[in-house]
Amino acid sequence: MNKQLVTVALVVALGIGFGSGYWLANSGSPRQMGADEGTSERKALFWRNPMNPAITSPVFMQDEMGMDYIPVYTEGDAGVATGGTVTIDPVTVQNIGVRTTTAVRRDLSRVLNSLGRVDFNEERLARLHPKTSGWIESLQVDETGTQVGRDTILLSIYSPDLMATQQEYLVALNNWDAVRNSATSQMQRSARTILESARQRLQLFDVPTHQIEELEQNRKIKKQLHIHSPFQGRIMNIGAREGQYVSPKDELYLIADLSRVWVNVDVFEDELIWLKIGDRAEMRVRAQPGRTYQGEVTFVHPVLNPKSRTVQVRLEFDNSDLSLKPGMFANVTLYTDPQSNVVVVPSEAIVRSGSREQVFVVRGPGVFEPREVSLGVSSGGLTQIRSGIKAGERLVTSGQFLIDSESKLREATAKMLQSMATGDPADAMDMSDMSINDVNKKPAKERAEP
Repeated sequence: MNKQLVTVALVVALGIGFGSGYWLANSGSPRQMGADEGTSERKALFWRNPMNPAITSPVFMQDEMGMDYIPVYTEGDAGVATGGTVTIDPVTVQNIGVRTTTAVRRDLSRVLNSLGRVDFNEERLARLHPKTSGWIESLQVDETGTQVGRDTILLSIYSPDLMATQQEYLVALNNWDAVRNSATSQMQRSARTILESARQRLQLFDVPTHQIEELEQNRKIKKQLHIHSPFQGRIMNIGAREGQYVSPKDELYLIADLSRVWVNVDVFEDELIWLKIGDRAEMRVRAQPGRTYQGEVTFVHPVLNPKSRTVQVRLEFDNSDLSLKPGMFANVTLYTDPQSNVVVVPSEAIVRSGSREQVFVVRGPGVFEPREVSLGVSSGGLTQIRSGIKAGERLVTSGQFLIDSESKLREATAKMLQSMATGDPADAMDMSDMSINDVNKKPAKERAEP
């Protein structure tokens, strides 16, 4: 009596998975099936009707429409290592669109997306002010946007203070010439000190070195002194014109080196744990469609914005061709928490059931083994596998949900058969209930009693 109940439970469990099990089962002609039965060591427990799983037969047969009965094997006879392993005919594999890929090793990073704004590189930004009051005699560079090199003459300025400082330096030079050959060392030291002090004062007024050398050679005071560009860059603003009186508070030029630019982005506080200096960044702007700029994180501001709960992060990008303009908005991708040489698989290969994640590994032609895995970082459609599979193993990326349905049925069947072998029909009935609940997603108490 108990064995009959177990058999009924097994048939019901197999019937629940009929939607997937019918067309995932091995296909073949009656003669082929009969030949396999007679020549192979693999024995079928029984045969079930393809249209009505409740109808079984101890031997192979066909139904009234000429359709072959489907054999049911034990997992041990199937020659597989893990319960739930599914064997599918190659033709069926092609029909249901099963695709596979290989797990590989590569570098992978966590991805953070943000909106950024292109700005000047403040380390290469100069605001030129005169060190003394005076009048602009001439402007050598008088157009905004002009590219200038290092030490390019920008303008000439006349200043009474600069005239007086030149006069002091000439007096110190003449005094040094008078005592440099003197036998009194104290006079030499005093004259030398005065000369160096006068020269230093000229340098503090930003008098160019070449004009100081000309003053030493010609011993003539220059009415106009030059102001030079401190580095190669572009004139962003001109604050004075010829004949204008200027003072130290007036900005004469704003010069920016745009060969490298900064981009400021806002990162939420809960994402800062993944971020560090040197992380790779990619940027795209609407002005250059299809182009991606490569940069890196150079600074994380120490203050949190209390309103937006974000921290400003500064990135730096190469801009040798000047295609990036300060003020542009940009879409920024930050690659944080880099993982080097890890096993990765396509994210669509992972079957997520809520309580666990698994993939289906290809063990042979038409043989798929469910394998539970531990996941890591996900990025760009790829997911890191911490444990469960190794690089080089092939796994299913399409159709795995259909295979998963059959796998659960096979696993439940294997458990029931194992219980039958141990002579505990009560456990087998429990296993059949678990299998049915797993497929129907209903608790046992909600199902009608037979």
